[in-house]
Parts: sequence; C-alpha cells; structure tokens
Amino acid sequence: MESPRQPKKVLLVDDEPELLEMVKMRLEANNFEVITASDGQAALGIVRRVRPDIVILDIMLPKLDGFKVCRMFKFDDKYRSIPVVLLTARVRETDRKTASEVGADAFITKPFEPQALLSNIYRLLGMEAAGDNGNG
Repeated sequence: MESPRQPKKVLLVDDEPELLEMVKMRLEANNFEVITASDGQAALGIVRRVRPDIVILDIMLPKLDGFKVCRMFKFDDKYRSIPVVLLTARVRETDRKTASEVGADAFITKPFEPQALLSNIYRLLGMEAAGDNGNG
C-alpha cells in the first residue's frame, strides 16, 4: 500500500508582501504547503484552524507582534509542539533573549539566506533536506 507523503504545512507570517511571496515560492518549490498571514491575529486563527507543522513568524507585525503570538502558541498545550521560527530584521541581543523566553525554536535575522531558513525548517521538522547535495 503506497501513500504519497503529504507535504508539510508551513504557516508564513510577515507584513511585507514581497518577502511573503518570495519565501512562499521558495518553500513551495521544496514541496511544502504554504499558508500565509500578514498580521499576528490572523496567524493565531490559522494555527487554531489548520494546525501547521511549523510557523515562520516575523516579530514586527500589525495587531499582535510575533513575540506575543509565539508566546501564545508555546504556552498552550495544544500548540506548544509546533516549532516556531522567528524571522526578523531585529538584531539586538535583547530580541534574541526575548525570542528564547517566549519559546521560539529558531531565530533568523533579515536579510537571510533562503538555504539557512530551509535548513532550520528541515532540522525542526526532523526531515531529510530534499535535493540537498551537502555542499551548502
């Protein structure tokens, strides 16, 4: 009985439409199903409805910032197991510390290497990197 592997669901949350589209295309090209949101409140609703496999979250978002959204997931038994990657232009050490305190699983600063984001996603989902030739 052969069942094709379901693509992993990624919730991508950012208020910059160009970045959202670029990252979405990159993830879809790597066989992920991508759901997008442009504010923290929408992200919460999507997590509750869809239960993505991983969340990629900007910190500076309208309505609810990424720190608050991450904290709400990580302090809720139903959602705490979903890995959260904070993807942000904020580079201060206090931001890294806050990310750790709210339970973020990874912290990536913008501008970022798409391969670094993919590597973190594969690592957090316990997946083999598809098409990764080991040279990156």
